[in-house]
Amino acid sequence: MSPPSEARTLRAVFFDAVDTLIHPVPPALEVYSVIGAKFGHFLNAEIIRRRFWQAFQLQDQEDLRNNWATSEEREVRRWREIVSHVFDDRSDELFRTLWQHFAESAAWALRPDTCPLLAQLSQRKLTLGLASNFDRRLHIVAAGFPELVPLRLQLTSSEIGWRKPSPRFFDALVQAAKCDPQQILYVGDDSANDYVGAVAAGLQAFLLDANVSLRELLATI
Repeated sequence: MSPPSEARTLRAVFFDAVDTLIHPVPPALEVYSVIGAKFGHFLNAEIIRRRFWQAFQLQDQEDLRNNWATSEEREVRRWREIVSHVFDDRSDELFRTLWQHFAESAAWALRPDTCPLLAQLSQRKLTLGLASNFDRRLHIVAAGFPELVPLRLQLTSSEIGWRKPSPRFFDALVQAAKCDPQQILYVGDDSANDYVGAVAAGLQAFLLDANVSLRELLATI
């Protein structure tokens, strides 16, 4: 966790989405288990967890080879490959069922301390935004939560063209906020993507973990 320096004037705060402000309910692995069973794949939780992790690693390796470049088409392919790896099934119907499930705001829950945090940050006249490794579905999901209205700027990696931790992802935040990198605070739960990536791009960063709440963020601003 890195509190903003008093020598810098904070003008904008961007938040990661998944596991920072929102999380899937039921958990993603449970959803995979239930939907997979509808297509004849009866896998226990440990198998799904292991294959899911393996699939993510493979896809991240591919993105790293491409310097973290992405697009809407790439994100669709990424998730298609992950689903295929988990179930050893390239069925388009299975993939589309999972893809659509996570496009619904009802599949997600908001972190409970989000609303008071955003209300207080809004009172400080800061530019607020949501910026995540995600695709266009994030806009649909976010629209289902009135509490996220203060996040005026919403950017996804598929639209930016670069995934975190690429500095080009964070460059897009700087352009959107129209201020210096050091005047932006990025908040996320992933050390490599959110904290190290933001700091390397010249932004301030705040790392959330199991022992840190969003309320503690206020004390650093």
